[in-house]
Amino acid sequence: MKRLTKKRTQAVLMDSVIAGLVSYGVEQIVRKKVKSEFVHTVITPMLVAYALEACQMRRGGQTLGYKLMGLELTNDDGTPVTAEQAFKRALHRDTRSIVAYVKDRAHFEAEAGAVLPHDAAFHMHVIEKN
Repeated sequence: MKRLTKKRTQAVLMDSVIAGLVSYGVEQIVRKKVKSEFVHTVITPMLVAYALEACQMRRGGQTLGYKLMGLELTNDDGTPVTAEQAFKRALHRDTRSIVAYVKDRAHFEAEAGAVLPHDAAFHMHVIEKN
C-alpha cells in the first residue's frame, strides 16, 4: 500500500470515529422525538457522517482526520471544494466507487493514492500538505 493511501485510510478511520461519536449525541436528542430504530441505526449515522464531511471539506478541503494526517482535498483546477461536491463525493465513495476501483485497479494504483474513483469522478485529488 502506498504511503498516501495509508495516510488516507488513517484519516478516514479518525473521521469515522468522530462521526460515530457525534452521531451518538445526535441520536440521544432525536430519540425522544423519533421512535423508529431504523432511523437511529441507519439514517442518523449516515446523515451525520455525510454532513460532517461536507461541512469540514468546504472549509479548506480537510476533515479533522485529513488535517491530523497532513492531507488536503483539492479540485484539479485549484478551486476550493464546495459542500455539495464533498457530499456527492462521499455518497459516490460509499456506493459506485468500489465497482470502479475493481474494474480499473491498475489505473488507480498508478496514482499512488492521490486519486481514487470517488476523487476522479469529481475531478479532485488529495495532496500532502507540508
